[in-house]
Amino acid sequence: MDLGLKDKVALVTGGGRHIGRQIALTLAQEGAKVVINDYYADRAKAVADEINKMGGKAIGIKADVRETAEITAMVNEALGKFSRIDILVHNAGIIPEAIAPKEMGTAWSGTLFCDSTREGWNGNIDVNLYGMFNCTRAVINQMIEQKYGKIVGIVSDAARVGEPRLTLYSAAKAGMIGFTKALAKEVARHRINVNCVSVGSTPQKGAGTEIPEEMMPMAMKFCPMAKGYQRLGLPSDIANAAAFFSSDASVWVTGQVLSVSGGYCMIG
Repeated sequence: MDLGLKDKVALVTGGGRHIGRQIALTLAQEGAKVVINDYYADRAKAVADEINKMGGKAIGIKADVRETAEITAMVNEALGKFSRIDILVHNAGIIPEAIAPKEMGTAWSGTLFCDSTREGWNGNIDVNLYGMFNCTRAVINQMIEQKYGKIVGIVSDAARVGEPRLTLYSAAKAGMIGFTKALAKEVARHRINVNCVSVGSTPQKGAGTEIPEEMMPMAMKFCPMAKGYQRLGLPSDIANAAAFFSSDASVWVTGQVLSVSGGYCMIG
């Protein structure tokens, strides 16, 4: 399916690895020019180089999504290179401490709220929620002026149903959902769509967060599709949904949250 992304310009935050990297690659494969943002310059550059080597067009820019000045500078650099930004995929975020129930072992345990600290609260809110505020604020006026834009937030099913030991993460991601719905109503008259892709368990190989094989049966209890496919989520599952929301195939869809979680979350 041709999503009509040829020569559209996409900014992907947190695009240096895992889900963000795959979103950047998928948008590039669909013909978009991609600005890859990451907190680490080498990660952003590596993904940009990967896209350029496969014949696409990309640049990597280091910026901390918590810092307004850095985000403004990044957007100005992107506009200087590509003249416009059509798509913002806000993927940057803190990876939660727990991605599986406590029964699966202490290595998978997060933090109880009663043991949390203000520092932990600030970290989750600053990166996950304020990060989306900062990045959206930096591109929204340009999108309004050009009467076109796609904003996609990468959130979590933990925000939709709540997860013990992930209270801070759940709260921050839920804030992103509320922001998405409200903003979608504000900017719809400017032909700007704002949606969320809600992620379930998507292990990252080599980063210490993959599910050990012996624990897969337990993990499968929480994901109805897992047994049939003998896996949990893949970055490509998320990237395909993000590409849909980035395209005009979703032109009549806004303010929505799409769970890509193998059935973990089935709320309306």
